[in-house]
Amino acid sequence: MKTTKPSTTPKPSSTESKPSRAASKPKTSGTPKVSRTPKPESHLAMVRRARRINRELAEVYPYAHPELDFRNPFELLVATVLSAQTTDLRVNQTTPALFAAYPTPEDMAAAVPEEMEEIIRPTGFFRAKTKSLLGLSAALRDSFGGEVPGRLEDLVTLPGVGRKTANVVLGNAFGVPGITVDTHFGRLVRRWKWTTEEDPVKVEADVAAIFPKSEWTMLSHRVVFHGRRICHARKPACGACPIAPLCPSYGEGETDPEKARKLLKYEMGGYPGQRLSPPPDYPGKPAPALGAE
Repeated sequence: MKTTKPSTTPKPSSTESKPSRAASKPKTSGTPKVSRTPKPESHLAMVRRARRINRELAEVYPYAHPELDFRNPFELLVATVLSAQTTDLRVNQTTPALFAAYPTPEDMAAAVPEEMEEIIRPTGFFRAKTKSLLGLSAALRDSFGGEVPGRLEDLVTLPGVGRKTANVVLGNAFGVPGITVDTHFGRLVRRWKWTTEEDPVKVEADVAAIFPKSEWTMLSHRVVFHGRRICHARKPACGACPIAPLCPSYGEGETDPEKARKLLKYEMGGYPGQRLSPPPDYPGKPAPALGAE
């Protein structure tokens, strides 16, 4: 008789757990989830969003203005040159003594360099700035009859005057529309995806193509105001931002409303502005004079 050999493969004990059906076989029931990437924003949609942001900022900052104190084109030109690598507040605290000593281009062109350096020292880089002020004042005296020219191509020939400074002067002293691309403006328009450019001239061209020329000067003020008060470089106050629903970069900063409100600056945070002599409609406090902070 043929005997059956016992199997050498051990049977799993009753205590061993069998692999579950779910683990061994993928589920096939139901609709599979499909990950979708957000649809890229069209150029037309971006333009519409950008123009809406401008309208919203106009409501938030109806009093937006240049934050340099000036009484004439020459004072604005000088103040703008001094504002490089410092705050408008520090410039405004320094220019009263400067213009008392040198009220006209002729007076400034004849200044003793060391004496001017001492006056503008609080603005930093005072030697280079003195050289620029002496040079541009002499050029105004010798080439433009002591008057600040009202054309960009003339302004940029002056020592220390680039396209940004020229647009500030043209827009605010002569009423010629211009876009001022400073560090605040460039930072915000890139956050808002109006441009990807870093070069100020290219940024200016991209933004100029979005808005009508009549909006350029006030748009510049509104964007700079927003950058100084809410949309800061290192810690934007996203949770207190009135245009947060329109911002593709929302969340880069503090989103908690209470914490965000503590980040607000100038009149938005209940503090003095940058001008010692602000416009009558400015809702904040005037800045203190030099030494009175």
